[in-house]
Amino acid sequence: MWRIITLADLIFQVFTWILIARFLLSWMPNVDYYHPVIRFIYNVTDWVVRPFRGIIPPFGAIDFSPIIMFFALRLGYSLLRQLLVMIMLW
Repeated sequence: MWRIITLADLIFQVFTWILIARFLLSWMPNVDYYHPVIRFIYNVTDWVVRPFRGIIPPFGAIDFSPIIMFFALRLGYSLLRQLLVMIMLW
């Protein structure tokens, strides 16, 4: 069971870095969105980013939805991890 938790930690960390890459790419003006790596990054993360864009509108040129999304993902993963640990110890 510890291997499941370790695997979940690894997947969450990789996904977090992919999300960070997506937001850094959004600040670059000359990005080729048809490049296979960039398309992969957007395809993998789009299902998480899209709902948060609809919830929080941008404030001027600043988009606060990624910050809220990271907090929500971290909270959700923390709860999931605690649930897995409780199931394992039970």
